[in-house]
Amino acid sequence: MSPVRVRRPWRRTQAAEPTRLAVSDAVHEALGALLARPARAALTVLGTLLGVAVFVAVLGLTSTTSGQISQRFTVLAATEVTVEDAAVDPSTADAPFPADAEKRLTALNGVQSAGVYWMAIDPGAGGDQAAMVSARPPSVDAEGQQPMTVMAASPGYLEAIHASVSSGRLYDAFHESRGLRVCVLGKAAAARLGITEFDTEQAIFVGDVALTVVGVIDDVQRQAEAMLSVIVPSTTATQLWGKPSGGDGSAAKVLIDTSLGAAQLVGSQAALALRPDQPERFKTTVPPSPKQLREQVDTDLGVLFLALAGICLIIGAVGIANTTLVAVLERTPEIGLRRSLGARGRHIAAQFLSESAILGMLGGLMGTGLGVATVVMVAATNDWTPILEPVTVLPAPLVGAATGLLAGLYPAWRASRIEPVEALRR
Repeated sequence: MSPVRVRRPWRRTQAAEPTRLAVSDAVHEALGALLARPARAALTVLGTLLGVAVFVAVLGLTSTTSGQISQRFTVLAATEVTVEDAAVDPSTADAPFPADAEKRLTALNGVQSAGVYWMAIDPGAGGDQAAMVSARPPSVDAEGQQPMTVMAASPGYLEAIHASVSSGRLYDAFHESRGLRVCVLGKAAAARLGITEFDTEQAIFVGDVALTVVGVIDDVQRQAEAMLSVIVPSTTATQLWGKPSGGDGSAAKVLIDTSLGAAQLVGSQAALALRPDQPERFKTTVPPSPKQLREQVDTDLGVLFLALAGICLIIGAVGIANTTLVAVLERTPEIGLRRSLGARGRHIAAQFLSESAILGMLGGLMGTGLGVATVVMVAATNDWTPILEPVTVLPAPLVGAATGLLAGLYPAWRASRIEPVEALRR
């Protein structure tokens, strides 16, 4: 009888199913770990919060202030064009500007007013005594003389600087055409001469030349040096002291007041309108366009403040990295337990990366709110219009999340390298 063979069942070895960690599980575990230590999480978020707040506030304030600067620039300076005699030797050349220069320039589209001016008495050429001014004849009161600037200007110049008078009036085309010996004083010049109460018969003396004061200028909107000067009609100055000598600061110039947005066009036409035969003789200075100025301000302020925001973000990232690294060391037994239950190294890394990314995103969200509030408060305090570009505000929370993610890379890598046996021994 042959032995009966007992057929043993086939023994199969099945591979263990790999563990998986879903994204929702990683987020759940990260939130649980953060809520277990709320104080530490709050302090960790603070660095990223400040960094993102500075980032948003800087970009918002840069846009707001550049818009404000551009607006003020347009009002104060974008309407000023200067034409200067650039002849090689102005003293020997013929008169740079024609007698009807104001009429030619005001005929251009966009010109509000224009006037010729120069320093009537050049102290460098005539000596210090040439510009001594007094309220009484020098023969009576020689000690009352004051060194002072004497300017020659056509009536259009006073309109171009937007001069306003506190007493009397400004001289006009009649005084200019007749070459009358009159003048107007800046408020500061009148005070230096002791003229506190204006008298229509008031006279001053430039050297031995008597001039009748027709008015005192109370304020100007451009060329503030006029407040310290004695201003006489250009024809009167030419009769008394000659034509412009062309010395330092004494070359004849034309000041043009234009409409908003017309300065560039007027600047390109002024020289040809003044001297069609020699337009190349003049040097024309026009303000930069408001768009160019705004771009320059954006660039300068943006580079400066973005550097500060970057420093704050780096400080916040270092804080997150340090806190996460400490958390890895403190939670080594927990890591060992998870590894012994089947968690892999990448699962541990994903958990810590999730924690650091959530911390960064929370800091980014709160920092965005703080930055927006800062921009609005600063604009409201200064009566400005707040400007916040969506392209800079909306990605800010993602910037915080990216900062936290980058900060958690090294601690997560350290955590993923911990062996289960070694971790459980601690």
